[in-house]
Amino acid sequence: MRVTTDVAVVGGGPSGLTAAAGLAAAGLRVLVLDREREAGGIPRHSHHTGFGLRDLRTVMTGPAYARLLANRALEAGARVRTSAMVTGWAGERALDVTTPEGRLRVEARAVVLATGARERPRTARMVPGDRPPGVLTTGQLQNLVHLHRGRAGTRAVVVGAEPVSWSAALTLRAAGCRTVLMTSEHARAESYAAFGVPGRAVLRVPVATATRVVRINGRDAVESVEVEDLRTGERRTVPCDTVVFTGGWIPDHELARAAGLAMDPGSRSPVVDNTLATSRPGVFAVGNLIHPVDTADVAALDGRHVVRHVLDHLGGTSTDAGAIPLRAGTPFRWVSPGLVRPGAGAPPRRRILLWPDEHRAVARVVVTQGGREIARRTLPWPVSPGRVFRVPSSLLSGADPRGGPITVSLA
Repeated sequence: MRVTTDVAVVGGGPSGLTAAAGLAAAGLRVLVLDREREAGGIPRHSHHTGFGLRDLRTVMTGPAYARLLANRALEAGARVRTSAMVTGWAGERALDVTTPEGRLRVEARAVVLATGARERPRTARMVPGDRPPGVLTTGQLQNLVHLHRGRAGTRAVVVGAEPVSWSAALTLRAAGCRTVLMTSEHARAESYAAFGVPGRAVLRVPVATATRVVRINGRDAVESVEVEDLRTGERRTVPCDTVVFTGGWIPDHELARAAGLAMDPGSRSPVVDNTLATSRPGVFAVGNLIHPVDTADVAALDGRHVVRHVLDHLGGTSTDAGAIPLRAGTPFRWVSPGLVRPGAGAPPRRRILLWPDEHRAVARVVVTQGGREIARRTLPWPVSPGRVFRVPSSLLSGADPRGGPITVSLA
């Protein structure tokens, strides 16, 4: 079956739904394709509060946030088709889709990729040992507990100490499971103090820094894990029946790779410019597909940002000015956007997003181009692995359009 539309949005999470609402409100035919049975993305099964702060200027639970964004897209006139898996490309802006009713070919004038990100499972982290049930990622845990009303055990070890790790601890508590240990390979826990301090006090979760899980024991069920102290090499056995791997984010980039889009080797995301355009004309990428991973409201603001640029593309008014490569210097793994196109406006929220691999108590940001320092600023927030570091895009204002790649690093 052949379906035509102005814009196809792949992914019904916060970024995709927000983009769909804005594009439909502008009078375009918009079709959202989501593989889940309900739209809303990860917030659907994240029952804690804290969603909507930056985009809606309010705070609500994940399910309430997901419902609101889905309803806004529908009320604006977008079509939201769930249980629809995009399996490949049938042209520059044509998609093959599998649904319970059969296969579709969706042909669009523009495509917005909003496929999000996922956590690396135990197999990708190369943790040896037995292969018992009870080993999960945060997403699998929340899906089990909040969507399927399942149980998780009685004693859990959470691998990772970033913000999502505390989300896992809250979900475990809701399921009647005690978190007996949270581990971090870093010398300091990755999460904000606003998460860690109450987490330790209220949830009574001990956090072991400079440690790693080196083995999982148990055949029919998890029995324990072995935890190694990275400073001394000593190992101890921690009895538990559940292990939750958190963080370690990678984008759901299979569709982007299948399109042959230019990809960033650090984030493994499609490279975008400040308009969120990819290397294929008419194909845009938003949300945690391009910055794995930031908060849901930041992803939603990507969706809001891309609306104008999709409209410009369809109206033939988008800029063709050359783009300057943006690179991540020490101690960063990746930077988003990966290109700066002069004359195309600022990136979402006027921020450059970077992913650090180490802690820095003081953030002295240095921007260079062609061996020349073009900006330097000390920012009032620390740098920490496990969460996005934000730099004002105004630091790039002194760049020469012909000066070659720009590098953002710390002094």
